[in-house]
Amino acid sequence: MDRAQKEKVVEELGQIFESSGVVVVAHYAGITVAEMQDLRAKMSEVGGSVRVAKNRLAKIALEGKPCESIGEYLTGMTVLGYSEDPVAAAKVAVEYAKSNPKLQILGGSMGENALDPAGVVAVSKMPSRDELIASIVGCIGAPASNIAGAIGAPASNIAGILSEVEDKAAA
Repeated sequence: MDRAQKEKVVEELGQIFESSGVVVVAHYAGITVAEMQDLRAKMSEVGGSVRVAKNRLAKIALEGKPCESIGEYLTGMTVLGYSEDPVAAAKVAVEYAKSNPKLQILGGSMGENALDPAGVVAVSKMPSRDELIASIVGCIGAPASNIAGAIGAPASNIAGILSEVEDKAAA
């Protein structure tokens, strides 16, 4: 890799560290190519990505970034999982690590906050952006359906009363 390629990689990694909602750092020693492709596919399903980069270049890219403290995790065979959604990459990484012990979560960052392995697990248990949106929509929609039911109920009651009155008048 020549100097221009290294500069390009550092720039790309810098963009990842700045724009991602969460970055998870893990060791991947012993993971096969098929397992890595599976991890990439699962991360892609939630809008995230997986990146293997040289630790030295990643540390250079971290300089001056809010999450600079995660540089201590960049030793050995490391992989970066990241997503714009502040929860998605952590969820996928934690779930994948449960089923494949070769992936060891070292830590990560969420914005300016550095996360240890327990912190990454805690973030993974939070609801994702889509889950929060669905919850909010449900909360907003519930009162509307209750109002519609309340408005519709008296009309059906009135119709029932009118039909009873009509039956009695006919008799």
